[in-house]
Amino acid sequence: MVQCFSLEQFPPQERDGKTKIGILGFESDEGVRRNQGRVGAKQAPDEIRKFFAQIPVPNTPLSLFDLGNIACEKDRLEAAQHELGKTIQHLLQRDVFPLILGGGHETAYGHYLGVRSFLGDAPTIGIINIDAHFDLREGKKPSSGTMFRQILEEDGKVDYFVLGIQRFGNTEKLFQTAEKYNCKYLLEEEVDHFDVTFEKIQQFANRHDYVFLTLCFDAIDSSYAPGVSAPSPFGLHPKTVRKLLRMIARLPNLLSFDISEVNPVTDESGKTAKLASLLIADFIHNRST
Repeated sequence: MVQCFSLEQFPPQERDGKTKIGILGFESDEGVRRNQGRVGAKQAPDEIRKFFAQIPVPNTPLSLFDLGNIACEKDRLEAAQHELGKTIQHLLQRDVFPLILGGGHETAYGHYLGVRSFLGDAPTIGIINIDAHFDLREGKKPSSGTMFRQILEEDGKVDYFVLGIQRFGNTEKLFQTAEKYNCKYLLEEEVDHFDVTFEKIQQFANRHDYVFLTLCFDAIDSSYAPGVSAPSPFGLHPKTVRKLLRMIARLPNLLSFDISEVNPVTDESGKTAKLASLLIADFIHNRST
């Protein structure tokens, strides 16, 4: 059963041995609009919930809460990202694992703000991003393509690891930017060498006090995920993504997870949103067992 709460009603911290997961939507595609992508991702949180509600829940020691959505009003992206960060901080302070439903991938910056506010200045953070793109662009305004550059420029105790990079989906300048910031990455065709990939993920996690995970749905093959802001016919197979999520879900220092760039406006009969809901359900099961 999913329990629904407003943030003001949310129960105080309790330690009863159950895994606690808080679902939080971020209704925003302003960052996608600024990045000249296909808008519509702001409709994703409730569309994903619609399919998620139909999935049987295994009998696991789990408390699952739904905190509703934070909406980006008009072009006020920065304010919405800070509100998202405050809410994620609130959940972490109550020993609840935040599971954030974006929204455009600008969701990840608000996600980071919440994690850093919770941890304070001292701990190191590793960001694991399953994505076709680096999202290390320069820009006059923050967008869905700039947020990891923002984070790396603002925070010297953050490192960045991307899984699924498309060789022809990023400019040479972006590869050079990734080198400049000492980013780790695996190309799309390298990811399914799982022994090597899992070892690299584990090593990356071990080098940091905490990690958080973000999944950009345009990393997935567009025949399975047509409803995204930037579809790719050479993306990762859903079963590959599921294997990655199962492994990462069990990392003891994983704090939180967001899923972004599902776009119901461009979807085909809910195919992408349904896939997102199944990956979320599988992640929750592996996190709680």
